[in-house]
Amino acid sequence: MPSTMEVTASVLFAIAVIHTFSVPVFARLADRGGSHSGLWHLLSEVEAVFGVWACILVVYIATFIGLDTAIEYMNTRNFTEPAFVFVIMVVAASRPILELVSKIVNVLAAIVPLRREYAMFFIIMSAVPLAGSLITEPAAMTLAALMIRDRYFENATRESFKYLTLGVLFVNISIGGVLTAYAAPPVLMVAQTFNWDTMFMFTHFGWRAATAVIINAALLTFISRESLVASGASALEAEQAKAERSSVPLGVIAIHLLFLLGVVLSAHYPIIFLALLMLFVGYTQAYSVHQNPLMIREGLMVGFFLAGLVVLGGLQKWWLQDLLGGLSPAVLFWGATALTAITDNAALTYLGSLVEGTGELWRYMLVAGAVTGGGLTVIANAPNPAGFSILKGTFANGAISPLRLLGSAAVPTIIAAVMFLLPTSFV
Repeated sequence: MPSTMEVTASVLFAIAVIHTFSVPVFARLADRGGSHSGLWHLLSEVEAVFGVWACILVVYIATFIGLDTAIEYMNTRNFTEPAFVFVIMVVAASRPILELVSKIVNVLAAIVPLRREYAMFFIIMSAVPLAGSLITEPAAMTLAALMIRDRYFENATRESFKYLTLGVLFVNISIGGVLTAYAAPPVLMVAQTFNWDTMFMFTHFGWRAATAVIINAALLTFISRESLVASGASALEAEQAKAERSSVPLGVIAIHLLFLLGVVLSAHYPIIFLALLMLFVGYTQAYSVHQNPLMIREGLMVGFFLAGLVVLGGLQKWWLQDLLGGLSPAVLFWGATALTAITDNAALTYLGSLVEGTGELWRYMLVAGAVTGGGLTVIANAPNPAGFSILKGTFANGAISPLRLLGSAAVPTIIAAVMFLLPTSFV
């Protein structure tokens, strides 16, 4: 039988999920003004939802169960992932890194035998998510979202184009990081337990994910060709304006790359990557002429969101683990895909890794389903709040509809599912 604390945590978790789908209501209340408009504005911030309800849970535990229990529970939570996503967002979004990635994208787009507007968009939606297997998914999400915002969303008028792009971006980032064993949070949580290395991931997951990413990007580029042509002029103007600015010296770019590499390599060690962040902030202040404002606020909000998910999700084991353990591999795939939409896929795979007596096919279906459903909602995959935070200001009323995001991600999710359900070597 679950404890009172576990049941309460599950109720608050359900309320938080419902809250994420209700943020447009709070946004409209905030727009009306009044003495409580500030509160409504806070509750309309998706990045604040899980953090707010996690705080309520901690207050409940401290008040009705015991302060020592609340402290002990918080001390047993692992906040490495929220801290890492915050740090990688700040470093990856710096001007020298963005300028370098933009140059690489321009070179790749010149190779693709398509009209420039199409080629550029296709590369951003395919190559950058796949690069997440090297630089981690949160870094890839940050870079892709910033380029999409600056090149296309700032002047785009069609909301349908924005939602389709957002849906494909979230799905492609979720599956694009599985070519290695360290870049995707749901893979990272189980790689050591399942004894999966990068060669295993590339052989069993990588080619399927890469194919789905390319298909999704190609279909989106074809469907959105009118919007891409319409935004082509503004994108070109933005590129020319950036070119007119003094270019970042290669030495500064190299130092930023070293910081990025150091953060990626120290992803499991918060003391190290937080220390690197402190040094990075100091360096950017010393050479501010080559910098844009750092994304400190956005990164902190995303970290707050993920930390709330850690606190609330830590008490869902009592129902989620038993549910996963009772599913056959075929049902597990679709169950994991659906459950990922209302939980974090890294938490889902971690709980699945605790189920004893599972075979390789069951494990494959668990992880494949978790990454397949990682684009359906903002809470499905750890990097999603980063993209959400960067892009939401370009949507009407500064809000993204969770239901429209779900609908936009449906087709690319199905394409990913088809690829992962192709016959495997597991029998």
